[in-house]
Amino acid sequence: MVLDRYRNIADKFLLPIANHMLNANPNIVSGIALSFALAAGIAFYVSYMAHWLLILAVLFTFLNALFDALDGKIARLTAKSSAKGDFLDHVLDRYADIFILGGIALSPYCNQLIGMIAVLGVLLLSYMGTQAQAVGCKREYGGILGRADRLILLIIVPIVQFIFLAFIPDGKIGVYNMRFTILEYMMIWFAIAGNITAIQRIFSTWKKLNS
Repeated sequence: MVLDRYRNIADKFLLPIANHMLNANPNIVSGIALSFALAAGIAFYVSYMAHWLLILAVLFTFLNALFDALDGKIARLTAKSSAKGDFLDHVLDRYADIFILGGIALSPYCNQLIGMIAVLGVLLLSYMGTQAQAVGCKREYGGILGRADRLILLIIVPIVQFIFLAFIPDGKIGVYNMRFTILEYMMIWFAIAGNITAIQRIFSTWKKLNS
């Protein structure tokens, strides 16, 4: 949740872009963001065939994050914010999470069990955040793993993995039988931190409901 505190700084860069896109339909922008997430997932999945595809996956992930941030900005600037748009945005965000993390989980860079638990953790933390709102509380954003943190890691870690592959053929580091790829370490973190964040949000919402 560390990087979510710097949203105001990010807004300074997003606002000028959004101002040049005021004629765009926010829902279409959300759809474009999803298409980049799908492209990122595919690039991650096939990146073992050509390592440079990791960099392409990073580019697609960045574009997904950019357009995902812009849709809400455009909606607010043009007074087009609505419950339907908010609902659609969150639905597409979850599909984006599945596409990107699923591409990594199914790639040779990651053990599929680790990948499955990572995807589960990320989906659960997101679900617990919106479920809090569904039962009458404010939407829950607390916890140790925020969306901004995930996106930054999904941009930085594949680049590190790409660099490591230039020196270590299998891209794995560790000791004895505990050797993992850099991407795998990231997914392990998502698996652990994602589920911890989901539990944190459960207790936070439960406490609010008892007050």
